[in-house]
Amino acid sequence: MSRSRCSGGRRAHRPAARENLPSPRDRPFPTSHPAHAIPFSFGQKFFAWRITFCNEKNCLLPNDPHPLYGLTGKRRTERAVTKADAATQQPTGEDTPRSLQKYVGAVENAVSILRFLTHHHAPAGVAYIARQSGIHVSTTFNILRTLAKEGLIAFNPASKEYSPGLGLLEFSVPLLGVNQIDLLHPSLQELASRHRALIGLWKVTPHNRIVLVDRVVEGKVVHVDMAVGSRLPAFVGAVGRCIAATRELSKSELERRFQPLRWENPPRFEEYWADVADARKTGFAFDRGHLFKGLDIAAAVIADHDGQPRFGISGIAVTGQMTEAELQALARELHEATIRISANLYGKSKG
Repeated sequence: MSRSRCSGGRRAHRPAARENLPSPRDRPFPTSHPAHAIPFSFGQKFFAWRITFCNEKNCLLPNDPHPLYGLTGKRRTERAVTKADAATQQPTGEDTPRSLQKYVGAVENAVSILRFLTHHHAPAGVAYIARQSGIHVSTTFNILRTLAKEGLIAFNPASKEYSPGLGLLEFSVPLLGVNQIDLLHPSLQELASRHRALIGLWKVTPHNRIVLVDRVVEGKVVHVDMAVGSRLPAFVGAVGRCIAATRELSKSELERRFQPLRWENPPRFEEYWADVADARKTGFAFDRGHLFKGLDIAAAVIADHDGQPRFGISGIAVTGQMTEAELQALARELHEATIRISANLYGKSKG
């Protein structure tokens, strides 16, 4: 580029003759200095170089501005678009998958601390509570101080220990007179909304029977129906296998109770015994067309603080309506729900 002096004594940039400029495609590109990949300015005219700059970390296509100058290359553009698309495509409200829902960590920590204190049955200090809850000590201290201020826990200044407070009764008293079945209904609805199955709640009676006390099904699902009040022997079906798994029965005693059971397609006792053993390990069981032909059933039981089954929750689907993976997922979620309900109703922890 040549320089010439203008009138007035000032120097001005003048571009060289266009015919003397080499073709942008013919210009050598020094890869050691990526700054050469941006357009060069000649006075008030701009000539964009069509250069592809690539190395192991970056790859800009022709005419892409260079990231060193605060502009966005293809990689950044794609990343920004992807995030924007994800934000617009992410479901909201009740349709949001649980894995995508956002929760408040401070509230989760507070609930974890309250749950520990109510199950510990003894006052505890900050360090011990933090260690058992898996929360940082300073965070635990701030949460404890806030909960004590609200009256949900009590603080002993002498021992520096915390314990459940009378303020918890403000939340629990309204539930004391509520029927347990009514309390469990929202859990059944939540399960039915995520699985193509009829979700049934069975009450275990003292006379070795189970009674259907509630059931929920998604309206768009083709399903069989069972009347509330239906009764079955306690050891039959998927719920029965789970109940048998909680009882300390020998193989011969369980076989004696198995013989009079009525099934549409009776399983062999050895198969039933193996299913009970699996239910004892996993916490859930299946019935694949034995109790009722053409139906797949998964189930788990709600146990009290002594480990005795009080309720059973089953998922019933037409055979072939759910894949094996979906049926396994239903069974695991039934088990997780029964663990949570057992802790809430009877104070039975996960352990």
